[in-house]
Amino acid sequence: MESHIVKILAVTPVTHNVRRFTVEKPHGYNYVPGQATEVSVNKPGWEEERRPFTFTSLTSWENLEFTIKIYDDHNSVTHELGQLKAGDELILHDVWGTIHYKGEGVFIAGGAGVTPFIAILRDLQHKGQLGHNQLIFSNKTREDIILKDEFEHMLGNRFINTLTADNAPGYDHRTIDEAYLREKVSDFNQHFYICGPDPMVQQLKAILVKLAGDEALVTVEI
Repeated sequence: MESHIVKILAVTPVTHNVRRFTVEKPHGYNYVPGQATEVSVNKPGWEEERRPFTFTSLTSWENLEFTIKIYDDHNSVTHELGQLKAGDELILHDVWGTIHYKGEGVFIAGGAGVTPFIAILRDLQHKGQLGHNQLIFSNKTREDIILKDEFEHMLGNRFINTLTADNAPGYDHRTIDEAYLREKVSDFNQHFYICGPDPMVQQLKAILVKLAGDEALVTVEI
């Protein structure tokens, strides 16, 4: 099984609990937008504690990038990642498939579930192929929105935010359910991509299979 020890080049904040890790890219290490790898921390006792994280960089970039939500409420891999700084090391493993872009449609994300969509949308923007793709993004509060400015720049009014714990001007204050989707989506004969907490993903998959009438149009993280 493939493994690479890589040095962290930079750690920068994205939100109050999300950080961007820029790390060395091993020679010949390639992937496609939406793919992930298992990551562990190269410190005694943590080398075998692997967790999957999606690449938010493009394979053409000089370095790798991961955008990771840090959970400090227990002694976890992400808590340990939150202690790291430039010069520390990670262990990367095989690249594997998660969500693959199949065509224009609607991306639906809950919280840190947006990470597989970052590279996909960046790649489409780079190619001039963003088209009419839409992102519906659910978060608890405004402070939780990952890469808000970048998504607004890429998608304009096709970037829709809804907040579940914050009733703020300019934002929807709704749960993403069938009624909300019927309100925001004009055509269900297109691709849908869902990523977020498991209960949300399973609920929305069932709703969208019914509305689209074709399970092949609904893609979830695997």
